[in-house]
Amino acid sequence: MNIEPKQADVTASRFELGLYTFGDLVPSQDDGRRISARQRLQEMVDAAVLADESGLDIFGVGEHHNLDFAVSSTSVILAAIAQATKRIKLTSATTVLSTIDPVRLFEDFSTLDLVSGGRAEIIAGRGAFVDSFPLFGYRLDDYHRLFTEKLDLLLKLGKEERITWSGQFRSALNDAEISPRPLQPEIPVWIGVGGTPESAVNAGKLGVGMALALLGGEPERVKPLVDLFRLTGRDHGHDSSKLRVAVSSHGYVAETSQQARDEFYPYYSQYFYQFSGKGTGRGRIPRSDFDYSARQATVLAVGSPQQLIEKILHQHELFGHSRLMLQMDIGGMPYEKVAKSIELLATKVAPVVRRELAK
Repeated sequence: MNIEPKQADVTASRFELGLYTFGDLVPSQDDGRRISARQRLQEMVDAAVLADESGLDIFGVGEHHNLDFAVSSTSVILAAIAQATKRIKLTSATTVLSTIDPVRLFEDFSTLDLVSGGRAEIIAGRGAFVDSFPLFGYRLDDYHRLFTEKLDLLLKLGKEERITWSGQFRSALNDAEISPRPLQPEIPVWIGVGGTPESAVNAGKLGVGMALALLGGEPERVKPLVDLFRLTGRDHGHDSSKLRVAVSSHGYVAETSQQARDEFYPYYSQYFYQFSGKGTGRGRIPRSDFDYSARQATVLAVGSPQQLIEKILHQHELFGHSRLMLQMDIGGMPYEKVAKSIELLATKVAPVVRRELAK
């Protein structure tokens, strides 16, 4: 596969940087207390406002359906953010498409698009957490078929004001009016991909953007997925400019590398212990393992502004991606630290990355 990545995402006027959050309610490592869901939601709005005012491009909100997280309805919190911001794009990150009705999803995000002045986007995925399946009456045995069918319907809803459609998992639509229509000609839909070739091929066949979650390891290991996505898209007749790639990672910026690692590690370790180690007999991530995972050759975007600039530019050489979103606010990190990291990303990292890539 001989694909020139830097020519791929020509639709983007500039490289986009932004944030995403799941609104976790991980207990404090100091006293074991959780902040309230109300406070967490307010901090998310505050972070989005700061990102907007600082010149970042995109803010994403993910969904979960248990008491460890403050957000189960992304469109509601994004609508609140829309009223407090002016220009930043607003996306789900990600919508668990398998367990939501695509018609309801489309109506909610069309409404968000209208109230935000045309800033809504959707990242649709299968979901790494499966708590929504029993909650909404779906079977895990249908995991893949649900996603395939619902994605087909969602994409059709964006193209047609009236639709006739039938499938296995929801009632048929017969010349149904789909309202309201969004302000944008079509709401951008990205497919969230965790690392399987099948997902990359599927995104390429459909000719939609691929939102690639990179939470660890070296970026070179997933370059074949990006190549496969673009090659499949071109083979199916899609315009290369439409085959955009976004990358999402954990990240944190401080004045120095040492400060960034010292400040981020306790919350990073607490976050993974809460959702991966607690109850399994595994302890917290050792500091030595974290430092190894955060070295310059990996995707974990923790470091000084210059280190992040170098990581982003290196990944762009590999992927030719047009967007990077970072999850900073994990593990009970105080909002003051998150805010400082956002400011450094916006003022020290983003301008240099955009200038270098514009060359």
